[in-house]
Amino acid sequence: MAKPKMDQLQAAVQNADDGDFLREQIGFVAQRLMGLEVEAFTGAGYGERSAELA
Repeated sequence: MAKPKMDQLQAAVQNADDGDFLREQIGFVAQRLMGLEVEAFTGAGYGERSAELA
């Protein structure tokens, strides 16, 4: 499963400008980290309700 993702990542690196690629990757990582932080804080994933609110 990891191999296709690495192939996609490698293709994206080869086809993108360095600045745009880096900007997109930083944005993706920032969004993912914020999502994980919210999930840990609320106890529920995106679009879900925690057990306390259900």
